[in-house]
Amino acid sequence: MVFCELAEENRDLFNLFTPAAVVSVMSKSVMFEIETQQGPSFRESIVTRYIVAVLGSWCAELATYPFDLAKTRLQIQNEVAATKHGMKMENRGMVLTAIHIFTHEGPFKLYSGMLPMCHRHVIYSGTRLVLYERARKVLKDETGRMTLFRTAISGATCGAIAQLMASPADLVKVQMQAEGRRILQGQPPRFKGCLEVYRMVYQQSGILGFWRGAVPNMQRAAMVNIGDLAAYDYAKRFLMHEFEMNDSTLVHTLAAFVAGFVAAVLGTPADFIKTRLMNQPVGPDGKGALYRGTLDCAKQAITNEGLLAIYKGFVPMWVRLGPWSLVNWVAFEKIMYFVGGKSF
Repeated sequence: MVFCELAEENRDLFNLFTPAAVVSVMSKSVMFEIETQQGPSFRESIVTRYIVAVLGSWCAELATYPFDLAKTRLQIQNEVAATKHGMKMENRGMVLTAIHIFTHEGPFKLYSGMLPMCHRHVIYSGTRLVLYERARKVLKDETGRMTLFRTAISGATCGAIAQLMASPADLVKVQMQAEGRRILQGQPPRFKGCLEVYRMVYQQSGILGFWRGAVPNMQRAAMVNIGDLAAYDYAKRFLMHEFEMNDSTLVHTLAAFVAGFVAAVLGTPADFIKTRLMNQPVGPDGKGALYRGTLDCAKQAITNEGLLAIYKGFVPMWVRLGPWSLVNWVAFEKIMYFVGGKSF
């Protein structure tokens, strides 16, 4: 009953994210004008904001990517695949995992999978920001703010849509991150670089294989973006309106820390399941050999490793998402200020 009332009150919110509406918004990203009296300037165009969003995310990845690698290794260290093959898996925390990678695989391995991550952000970061700002423009009230409910739903929906589009690059990133551990266990290398991973996935599973694990990936993105998009936006405007703070680096920093914590709390379980599904071996039929789907993966993990298994990797995810949000949003705000555009 409560949900029905919310749906009725926010009908325009749900209509905004229909496929036709999404296509309409994305088409505007290539239909802009170069500073004329009739149209917006290039620095205020959707294309500029899209590009700056990608640049901000690249800055954040450069600063925090090793934490993502450590998180992925932690999430697969006790995977059923290893147990079935009789291999003994050591339990390490984030710091020991990072040190082990550095000492046994070399410092450059801390950035293994960075290239497909950059590919991902070309699609993911720009898309989610453009869609969210469009949603905010339509749904904001007279003060320029959205309700907490609309903010959360908009962030979750925009994040999920963007992740669906970027899921192939995320799959390749996970495969590359997990490869170093396989080699240390004495298993033969499966590929030498990013392009070979794309080729391997296509040969094993076809074009649809690139979207293996897409559902938990979208679930993760939805939860993370309630934090990284919605919580940042809401916290920033709350600080500016309730405490009368200026749109400054201090506000950006405080809002980014709130966003990082919320994103880690909500996103870790889905991120754990996504990693397990994407890293599992593929059977002759092109389907995953270990898990039937999201629920089966969660059930096996909890049964074999305990209830808190789905929060494995929470600390590195929080340590990563806090600084990631900080670097990403401060970089975005500063670059937009530099080019003369509006802040987020």
